[in-house]
Amino acid sequence: MKKKRSRQSKKRQVALLYPVAVPWMAQFTSGVAEYAEQHGGWAILTSPPTLSGAGELALNLYSLADWQGDGAIAALSRPAEARLAAALPIPVVNFGGALRKSAVPRVMTDHRAVGRLAAEHLLERGFRRLAYYGTAGVSYSVRRAEGFQQVARKAGVPCDVLQAPRVRNPRATWRQRLGPLEQWLRSLQPPVGLMAVHDYRARVVIDECRLLGLDVPKDVAVIGVDNDPSICEFSHPTLSSIARNARRNGYEAAAMLDALMCGRTPEAAEVLIEPEGVVARQSTDWILIEQPHVAAAIHYMREHLDEPIGIEQVAEHVDVSRRRLEQRFRRTLGCSPHDYLCRLRIERAKELLRRPQAVKLQQVANACGFANVARLCVVFRRSTGQSPMTFRRTARQNSLP
Repeated sequence: MKKKRSRQSKKRQVALLYPVAVPWMAQFTSGVAEYAEQHGGWAILTSPPTLSGAGELALNLYSLADWQGDGAIAALSRPAEARLAAALPIPVVNFGGALRKSAVPRVMTDHRAVGRLAAEHLLERGFRRLAYYGTAGVSYSVRRAEGFQQVARKAGVPCDVLQAPRVRNPRATWRQRLGPLEQWLRSLQPPVGLMAVHDYRARVVIDECRLLGLDVPKDVAVIGVDNDPSICEFSHPTLSSIARNARRNGYEAAAMLDALMCGRTPEAAEVLIEPEGVVARQSTDWILIEQPHVAAAIHYMREHLDEPIGIEQVAEHVDVSRRRLEQRFRRTLGCSPHDYLCRLRIERAKELLRRPQAVKLQQVANACGFANVARLCVVFRRSTGQSPMTFRRTARQNSLP
């Protein structure tokens, strides 16, 4: 039976059993820390680095058998871990999505919603064939595929799925590891919009496409999950990704643990957190439009979004008069080239303003092709009904309770 502790003046001791150096897990930890700070402060124990040269082993559930703490948050991936967590004398909250069911109270991302967002993003770019690349036997991969396929069925488009088996042999060569992926990619008919279960596998897909002579995003548009900057920003092309709202996950996991440490039963045994949204980058920066001048104009706009280009310059690049370009945009998309360019710039501005690290408005203006901050504010307010600073405050408030 779990021990119950009454509120005391001393800080609670809470262990975090996961690698906090992983970018989205670091954001998760920020959410835990924010909750702890708002509720009296906790003494938080984290896992040490596990590089062989560091001489340390990662903390795990076995480590807590005789630990004199109050609670723990862990990413449980095996049934045996869930049984061990349930047997500990302290409450444990699970935030891992690898298990289909969790006997331990759980807060996690709504993985089906992740899959739906990715499919909707690819469909918005005109792709009428979709594909999902995941990991066999992992619950969150299955759930993401289910959400992805749900949107594909509703849209009436085909969807190929590869749930690749996990590599068990540590001596397997790179080509042996990627054999199933290579065969599957060869079987897909371009153009196709492809979702990978997470950013690492999405990056692998991009590399494989290059070896197979497939253009990303023209032949295969690729989107991952986790919005890991160490992968997304250094991929070539840069990788679009679903941000999972990790800070909100951490905050809610801490709130659930706090309730358990106080002897209360959480309102729900499992809490699902909606993903934060799509962070669009170059790997899905393509619109499948039959009208060639419109398609070329959109591609040029996206490629030069950080420059103060005008519609005359766009028309000159695609070798058509501005008047004809205006006509073709209205027939194809129902808006003018100028309106479309403004929409792209505002989308980019929103993405920058949502980032946890504050980006200066001058940097936002420069990245979105606005001549100055004043122009950014005018166009942003006209499009959204609020100033960039108000949008940023609202986005931050919505990311946490």
